[in-house]
Amino acid sequence: MRILHVITSLRTGGAEKLMVDLLPRFRDMGAEVDLLIFDGTATPFRKALEATGIRVIDFGKGGSVYNPLHAVRLAKLMRNYDIVHTHNTACQLFGAFGSLFSKAKLITTEHSSSNRRRGNRLLYWLDLWMYSRYNCIICIADKTATNLRMHLRRKEHGEDNITTILNGVDVNKYASATPSSELKSGLPDGTKAITMVAGFRWEKDQDTAIKALTFLPEEFHTFFVGDGVRRKECEQLAEQLGVSNRTHFMGIRSDVANILRASDYIVMSSHFEGLSLSSVEGMSVGKPFLASDVDGLREVVKDAGVLFPHSDAEALAQEIRMLDADPTYYRNVAEACRKRASQYDISTMSRNYMNVYKSLI
Repeated sequence: MRILHVITSLRTGGAEKLMVDLLPRFRDMGAEVDLLIFDGTATPFRKALEATGIRVIDFGKGGSVYNPLHAVRLAKLMRNYDIVHTHNTACQLFGAFGSLFSKAKLITTEHSSSNRRRGNRLLYWLDLWMYSRYNCIICIADKTATNLRMHLRRKEHGEDNITTILNGVDVNKYASATPSSELKSGLPDGTKAITMVAGFRWEKDQDTAIKALTFLPEEFHTFFVGDGVRRKECEQLAEQLGVSNRTHFMGIRSDVANILRASDYIVMSSHFEGLSLSSVEGMSVGKPFLASDVDGLREVVKDAGVLFPHSDAEALAQEIRMLDADPTYYRNVAEACRKRASQYDISTMSRNYMNVYKSLI
């Protein structure tokens, strides 16, 4: 079985990290697996994936991921595979176009419970056509599937090409990682680290994590792992609020597991999610996990970690204070998070994906 996964880049993000962890497992199951990226910029994720022996094909470095030439190139490439599996909007759209000229079975993963296309009437008709070209649409959470069916005006439990397979991570890798000695290096003794791992994109809400520092004592510092278009805006916000000396922008890192293990609190502040892999990773390391009470996070975190009201910085700070003041509460939340994360192990996810591939072939 020849499988091609298609994603816009390997820069940063949950879907991109998923490629690094997931594709080698398909190869270990006997499949021949390649990855196509539209933007071939060298990144830690790309280097990590190539180090496993997975072939990465690219269409050049930089440029728009919506370059029409990508659609033509992808259509030609799809003829060489039994399964073509797309991620991200541009890849989904160009994969649908390529299906007109290829006999490959077409699959996509819907990674988010919402996006900016929904609500636009013209794009609705494009989505109807695009999703109809797919043999299977894998949603990463039940809420993601529900919202997609609502968007496409389908019945909630109708027989269609939409299914749910929960996202997963290598839980043991995070649970057993050595804590980073770098994280608090050069900072005063007693510094308490709050860490958020996420791209600086419009659906994320690093702003609230920054604002929360204004309600916390000086020993609390927040560390942001990731990069993106909103990073500069968030750096400016930290300056304006007078907390830039306690806000650390670490960029894209290859030692995320070590950083999380060295942290005291893990936060995911977001406007909405699909099923956040960064959240599952954060819940794996034996530290309390705090998340916005929004779709895609609520389902993962409820009754394990701590949910705080959407964009409520003061409430986030108050929850951290409560954990900090009560060691028993801290340990109980951390252990509940660890147990919840074990339900999202990547081994189960990879087997379920392979079952879908086999059923189509």
